Amino acid sequence: MSPAGPRGFTIDDLVDCYRRGVFPMADGRADRRLFLVDPPHRGILPLDRFHISRRLARTVRGDRFEIRVDTAFDAVVEGCAAPRPGHPETWISHPIQALYGRLFARGLVHSVETWREGRLVGGLYGVALGGAFFGESMYSLERDASKVALTHLVARLIRGGYGLLDTQFTTEHLETFGAMEISRADYRDRLAHALKMDADFHRLPSPAGGAVALAIISGGAVA
Repeated sequence: MSPAGPRGFTIDDLVDCYRRGVFPMADGRADRRLFLVDPPHRGILPLDRFHISRRLARTVRGDRFEIRVDTAFDAVVEGCAAPRPGHPETWISHPIQALYGRLFARGLVHSVETWREGRLVGGLYGVALGGAFFGESMYSLERDASKVALTHLVARLIRGGYGLLDTQFTTEHLETFGAMEISRADYRDRLAHALKMDADFHRLPSPAGGAVALAIISGGAVA
């Protein structure tokens, strides 16, 4: 983990970090500095082994939530950065949020949003380079909102020809979907391959219903 000041740290520098397998974090929302993290082990979610429970599959298929893409990026980041029980502080500092906002303007960051009755109730965002998608954060204000967003993200990545979904770290929550930990060397090999791929985040037209998403993920396990 190495420190880097946001002053003079450009979005081109940030893109280069992702291409090298390094990502930024901060110690808190008000922190003016950021750290570049290169963990010895990396979390990934293999797209061909995405696991979804039968209960969640029913929720996805029932289209309880409306799924939108890239319509409320700033609000999604704000939701991810908001304090929550057990997590009073966030790594998404104001300088980091500003950097991602500029990447979004370049079309290199995307949000998958869950809406219900016209209200944003959850979602996720991440960086897309070549055939690699670097999941940054997700949040939920209603049960299953972030899980449904993740399911739709995986369907979109599969249809778009992506080869890598980077989760940075693994958690018990992500492991229920099939996330696994690999070595830094293995990750860099996979990243190098994915960056050469010609992927398209918008190859799956929006909006796409839950039945379509589940059909795309049909190679995954439903238990």
